[in-house]
Amino acid sequence: MGSAKRIALLGPPGAGKGTLAKRMIETWGLEHLSTGDILRDEVARGTDLGLKAKGAMDAGELVSDDIIINMIRGRIESASQGFLLDGFPRTVAQAEALADISELDAVISIALSRDEVVARLTARRVCGQCGRIYNLAFQPPADPTVCDACGGDLTQRDDDKEEVISNRYDVYAESTAPLIDFYRGHGILHEVDGSKGSAIVFEAVTELLG
Repeated sequence: MGSAKRIALLGPPGAGKGTLAKRMIETWGLEHLSTGDILRDEVARGTDLGLKAKGAMDAGELVSDDIIINMIRGRIESASQGFLLDGFPRTVAQAEALADISELDAVISIALSRDEVVARLTARRVCGQCGRIYNLAFQPPADPTVCDACGGDLTQRDDDKEEVISNRYDVYAESTAPLIDFYRGHGILHEVDGSKGSAIVFEAVTELLG
C-alpha cells in the first residue's frame, strides 16, 4: 500500500465504513482505532481515562475532546504498522489536536446522499430473539418478518426510523463539512462514491492509496 500508513475514514451513517475498515485492516495490517471501541475498552479496564469517561457518561454528558484525544494518543503511539482512524476526528478542533500527535497520510471520505442513507438504514431489521441483523435491500430474509436463523420476529429499531436517520445525517453533514474542507485544504482528502457497493469502494480506495 504505497507509503500511506496513517489513514482516517469519514462517512455518514450507513455509508459502509465498517465494511471498508475491516477490509483495509485485513489487507494492510493497520491498527483499527475506533473511538467507540477504545472508549469501551478503557472503561472496562478501569484506566484513569476510562474512569473519567465513565463519570461523564454516567452524568449524561458527552465525553470531552481532551479525554478522547488522550485515549487516541496512546493507541497511535503504539501502532507501529500504521493505523486506521474510524470515527475520529469529528470536528476541525479534533483534527487540529490530532495533528499535534501524528500527521495523516490520507483521509478517505465516503460520499453518500441523504436519500441513499435513509434507504439503506430504514431497510434494516433485527431479530428480537437471536439478534441477527438483516437488510431488506441487500441481505433480505426469506420472509421480511421472520428470522431465517431462529424463526424469531424481525422488527425495525427506533433509531432506524426515517426521521431519526435524517436527523443523524444532518448532524453529520453539519459537523463534518468543515472537516472535509480542512483536509481538502491540506491536500490529503480522497472522496469515494459510497453508492457503488463495498467491493467497488474498496477497489477505489486501493487505487487511491497506491
